[in-house]
Amino acid sequence: MTMDALRLGGHVRPATFPISLRSMTVAGTDASSPTTLPSRVRLGYAAGSVATGAFGTVPGLMLLPFLTNSLGVPALWAGAIVFLPKAWDVVLNPLAGRLSDRTVDRRGPRRPWLLRGGIVLVVAFALLFTGPALGSTGADAAWVLIAFIACATGYALFQVPYVSMPAEITDSYHERTRLMAWRVAALALVILVAGASAPAIRDAVGGRDGYRVMGLVMAGVIALGVVGSYLGTRSAPIGAVAAGAGSLREQLRIVAGNRDFRLLLTTFVVQALAIGAMLAGVDYLASDVLRTPGASTILFLCFVGPALALTPVWTQVEKRIGKRAGYLAASVLLIIGAALTVVSRLVEPGVVYGAVALAGIGYAGAQLFPLAMLPDTAAADARRTGENRVGVFTGVWTAGETLGLALGPALFALVLAIGGYRSSAGTAVEQPDSALSAIVIGFSLVPAVLVAISLLALGRYRLTRDDGMEDGETT
Repeated sequence: MTMDALRLGGHVRPATFPISLRSMTVAGTDASSPTTLPSRVRLGYAAGSVATGAFGTVPGLMLLPFLTNSLGVPALWAGAIVFLPKAWDVVLNPLAGRLSDRTVDRRGPRRPWLLRGGIVLVVAFALLFTGPALGSTGADAAWVLIAFIACATGYALFQVPYVSMPAEITDSYHERTRLMAWRVAALALVILVAGASAPAIRDAVGGRDGYRVMGLVMAGVIALGVVGSYLGTRSAPIGAVAAGAGSLREQLRIVAGNRDFRLLLTTFVVQALAIGAMLAGVDYLASDVLRTPGASTILFLCFVGPALALTPVWTQVEKRIGKRAGYLAASVLLIIGAALTVVSRLVEPGVVYGAVALAGIGYAGAQLFPLAMLPDTAAADARRTGENRVGVFTGVWTAGETLGLALGPALFALVLAIGGYRSSAGTAVEQPDSALSAIVIGFSLVPAVLVAISLLALGRYRLTRDDGMEDGETT
C-alpha cells in the first residue's frame, strides 16, 4: 500500500488556532496554520515512526530472549534489565518535554531534538547487541543494561518532541487523525518489517553473531527514521507559543489534574502493558509452543499486518462514530483475539495465527485513536488556559507509554519465572509443561485481562470534537 492511498485530506485552507497568543510560521514566514497539511509534511512526520517503531519493537521482541537464551541470564533478572532503563525514561520524559517546550531555535522547539536525541539513540542501539564476550554472565548483562539506559535516554530526547509536534502543526481536529493515520501506517509497516526481519537475520547468521548483525542492521533503520523525520518536517508549520509558567512540578500537577488526559493516559498505559507482554512472548510462543519454522515472522505478520491495511478503515470509523467509540471497539477486538490464543497448545498453528490476526485488527485501532486523542487534550488545555504545555503533556504521555511497554516484558518474565522457565547460554533446553503453560498465559489471558481493565478508564473519557477544536473554529 502506498502513502497516497492513505491521504484522506482535501484542499488546503487556512484556519487560526483558537488561542490569541499563538502564531504559526512556515519556513520562517508568518502564516496561519493550514487545516489540511501537505502530503510532504504528513510523510515527513510519519518518517519518525521508522525510528520509534524499530526501537519500540526490536528490544521488546529480541532483548529478553537474548538475555535468557544467549547470555544465560535468569528470567527474573533479565526482566529487571529490560525494565530498569525504561523506568529511567519515566523520570526523563517529562524533563525532555519541558526542555523542548523552552527551546528557542529558528527550526522550532521540537525539530532540533529529533536530530540530537536521534543520534544518541542510533549509536547506543548499535552497541546494545554488539558487546564483546566479556567472560561472565554478569559482565555481559551489565553491558546490556548500560547500553539500554543510553538507548532510553536518546529515545526520550527524540520521541517526546516528536510526539509533541501534531498539536502545534495543525489546529484541525480531523487533520490530527489523518496525520496520525499516516504515522500509524508507517509505524505498522516498520513494526512489521523489523519484527519479521530481526529474528530472520539472527537465525540466518546464528548464535551471538546473529544478534550482533541484527543490532547493526536495526541501528541503520533507526538512523533512516531520525534523518527522515528531521528533514521531512522542515516545511511543517512551527508553533510560536509561550511555554507554560511555573516549575516543572507545578506543570505536572496541572497536567495530572486534567481529567480527560488522565483517563486517556490510564487507558493507553494499561494497554501498552498488555502489548508489551504480547511482544515479549512472540519468540517464546513460536519456538517453545508452536515449534513451526518461521512462526515468529508469521505471528508478526498476523498481528501488525492488519494495522498497515486497516488504518484508513479505522480513520473512516472515527468520522462515523467518533474517536472514543472507535477506541472502545478496537479494544474489544484486541481482547477477543488475545484471549482466543489461550488454546495455542491444543490447536493447529493456523488457528493461533487467525486469533492473532483478529487481535491485530483491534491493535490497529488501539494505536490510532489514542495518538489522535492526545493532541486534542493538550489543545483543549491550551484553549482553556492560554498557555502551551504540550511538551509536558507529551512527556507524561510517553513516560506512561514507556513504563507500560517496559512493564510488559517484565511481567511476562515474571510469569515465565513462576512457570519455571529454564534459561540457557545458547543451547536448546526442553521446557517443563508448567513453563509452556506460562508462555501461553502470558501471551493470551494476561494481555486480554489488562485491556479489559483499561476500558474502565476509557468509558469515563468525555472530551468531544468541539472541545478538541473542530475545523475552522476560532475564538
